[in-house]
Amino acid sequence: MKSLIVIGKCSHAICAAAVAFAMLGIGTRTGAAASHDRWLDLAEQIFKNRPLSDGTRLIALEMPYRAEDAAVVPLTVRATLPASDPRHLTGLTIVIDQNPSPVAAVFTFGSKANVNAISTRVRVNSYTDVHAVAELSDGKLYVVKTFVKAAGGCSAPAIKDAGEAKKNLGEMRFREFASKPAVSRLHQAQIMIRHPNNSGLQMDQVTHLYIPAFFVADLKVWQGDDLIMAMSGGISISENPSIRFTYVPTGAAPFRAQAIDTEKHVFKGEWPATQSAM
Repeated sequence: MKSLIVIGKCSHAICAAAVAFAMLGIGTRTGAAASHDRWLDLAEQIFKNRPLSDGTRLIALEMPYRAEDAAVVPLTVRATLPASDPRHLTGLTIVIDQNPSPVAAVFTFGSKANVNAISTRVRVNSYTDVHAVAELSDGKLYVVKTFVKAAGGCSAPAIKDAGEAKKNLGEMRFREFASKPAVSRLHQAQIMIRHPNNSGLQMDQVTHLYIPAFFVADLKVWQGDDLIMAMSGGISISENPSIRFTYVPTGAAPFRAQAIDTEKHVFKGEWPATQSAM
C-alpha cells in the first residue's frame, strides 16, 4: 500500500485520509518486516529512486529511545564528517515512518552558512523508525535511522487553548549562543515561533470535532542577504516550533527570519548580530 506524503498544506480531506491511512496500517505485515517495507515505499516516493547510501559514519541522528512526551520529542541531526573531508551539508529530510504524514520537515542550507547540526521537536504518533536523509555537497544522499518508542503525539491536545494561541500568533524569538572562535568557527542560534502547529488530528475537547490543520509551512533565516537555512514543515513539527542550528557568521549583518503558515499568514523578525557572532 502506498503511503500518504503531506507537506506544506493539509486540507480537511487530506487530514481525514491521513487518519484513515493510519488506522489501516500496512497490509497484514507487522513488526520489523512492515516497518522495513514501509520505509522502502517512503524512500521511493520521497526521493524518486535516488540512491541512498549508508550515512552511519557521516551523519548522527539523536532522539530518545523512549520519549517522555510523544508530542514534543527532541531530535538532533549533526554531520560527523572527518575534519579532512571537504564536503558539507546542503539539505536534510526528516522522515517519521509511522506518522500519518511521514515527512516531518525538509531543510535546505545556504552555501555560505556551513550548517552542520540542527535540532527541533517533533510529534511521534506510534512506535517507529525515524530516518534522517542528508544531502552533501557531493550531490549524494546519505541515510541514518533510529527507533523511538512513543505514541499519540499527533493527536495530543494543544498546550494552550485556541484563544490564547491566537493572541501571540507568529511572535518570534531569536537567540545566539556564545562560542569560542579559537575552538571553532561555528556558532549556534535558535529561532522560536509562537504557533499552535495544529496537526489536523487533534480533537477539540469541547465540541469533539477535529481541529483543522494549521501549521508553519515555510521558514527562512538569513544573516544579511545570505541564507542560513530554510525549512518546509509538516504536521509532525511540534507546537511552537523551535529550530536550533549551527552556522558560520558572516559578520555584523543583522539576522532576519520569515515564516508563512498554511493560512498564508506571514511573520517576520529582525535582530542585530551580537558581538559573539562577529
